[in-house]
Amino acid sequence: MARGEGAVRPVRLRAPAHTPDPRAIGWWRAQWLLLTAAPVTVLTVLGAFLASARFWLLPAAAVLAVLGIGCAVVVPLWWFRTHRWEVTDQAVYVRTGVLWQEWRIAPMSRIQTVDTVRGPLEQLCRLATVTVTTASSKGAVRIEGLDHELAAELAERLTRITQDTPGDAT
Repeated sequence: MARGEGAVRPVRLRAPAHTPDPRAIGWWRAQWLLLTAAPVTVLTVLGAFLASARFWLLPAAAVLAVLGIGCAVVVPLWWFRTHRWEVTDQAVYVRTGVLWQEWRIAPMSRIQTVDTVRGPLEQLCRLATVTVTTASSKGAVRIEGLDHELAAELAERLTRITQDTPGDAT
């Protein structure tokens, strides 16, 4: 490819600069444990009341509990190492996924709305999720596991940048 004025340069994807807040690890762990606790509780209660099925319900509950706890320990650390985000004056960049990595880039001119969401567990951990909605058929771009104050600042910054960016966001 020719170099010089007006030459087209290839764009290379690089990992976005920022990681989620370290507290996101605890938030993800709590989600795994709650997700595991529901079926383990059901299996344990059924095993306690159904004597004829106790021999397979209680071991199934134990196996599920061990797997769920193992996932709660390992998976959030893995997610923390692979999730990245960055906001520039031109676009929002997000990379997520462990086995199948997904890169999402939302140009500022395509952003329609910016939302900040804080579920009950996120509130306990003082975290928030910023959701950037675009005209993409793929759906919104989500930046999860942010400090709640940083998320508010980021939403304000994105709103300001998108207002100053020409385009119709469609």
